[in-house]
Amino acid sequence: MKLFKTLMGITGAIALTTGSAFADNLRWKMPVAFATNLPGLGSPAAWVADNLTTASDGSIQVRVYEPGKLVPPFDILQSVSDGKVAAGYTWIGYDQGKVPAVPLFAAVPFGMKPSPYIGWYYYGGGHEMLQEIYANKGFKVHAQLCGIIGPETAGWYKDKIDSLDDYKGLKIRFAGLGGKVLEKLGASVTMMPGGELYQALEKGTIDATEFSMPAIDQLLGFDQVAKYNLFPGWHQQFTAQYMLINKDEWAKATKAQKALIEASCTAATTRGLAEGEYKNGAVLAGFQEKGVHADQIPRDVLLKLKAVTDEVMKEEAAKDADFKRAYESQRDFMKTYRVWDERAYLPADL
Repeated sequence: MKLFKTLMGITGAIALTTGSAFADNLRWKMPVAFATNLPGLGSPAAWVADNLTTASDGSIQVRVYEPGKLVPPFDILQSVSDGKVAAGYTWIGYDQGKVPAVPLFAAVPFGMKPSPYIGWYYYGGGHEMLQEIYANKGFKVHAQLCGIIGPETAGWYKDKIDSLDDYKGLKIRFAGLGGKVLEKLGASVTMMPGGELYQALEKGTIDATEFSMPAIDQLLGFDQVAKYNLFPGWHQQFTAQYMLINKDEWAKATKAQKALIEASCTAATTRGLAEGEYKNGAVLAGFQEKGVHADQIPRDVLLKLKAVTDEVMKEEAAKDADFKRAYESQRDFMKTYRVWDERAYLPADL
């Protein structure tokens, strides 16, 4: 009996360390859509992988594969759902052709800033809704918010944009719902991974591109081949990344392992936002020395863009019930959030 009690004590100590004495260790491969050296966008994936190994004392080990090394960036959802890989880290807006509602969880034109978005996601039913949306389209994934950054720029252009008419016939890389807005304005919108954009701009395959925030766009060299950078990023006031986990793999994880994954992704979301907010100002301030024109879109042009955006959102909601449900939920939340936002926060011009 004494030996039995001793063994049970040792088992209990192990359980405190690993989450469960008899749990299988998790060994996951995780392809990512963004290079892990990209601040706030790709860096959270690497941080989460390292943190999970350390915090679980090795019970969870996630091996990160840089873009294209294991799975093409745009194939991550399907690969995770099919069980070809256990997990993936991506911007889920890339999959709007397969799951029309997911752009609402990735980036919304004239949508929420990062802080209200995570408020809605965590406390307004967004997380649960996203799981249902994937299941409704037949995808076997558990989606975990695992990174967020602030506004992107409204794009990099070789020629100055003076009016919405300048988008007619423009060959531009533009993602998500914002791309649908520009298509309505007559632009020729294409989609390609971030690693291909510099060469496409340099060779003239595209005339312009959007990708991310200044701290990232500079690393990709856009300022070397396009000198007109537009603000604000009306099409993506927030950009959210997710860790997608195969449902069977998620079911294998213990409660402790699941809790640790959720906590690590929540921390990564905070850290990703913090990194971008810290770095963007200094990068933007240095653009003038490089001959970059950081132009503001006039208010009257923004109002026209919003009118077209409203048309797109109504059309998408009419085509897909999940889109309609998520869009209405976000819109209802923002009615009350604006009361708080407008009264509580200092105006930008002070």
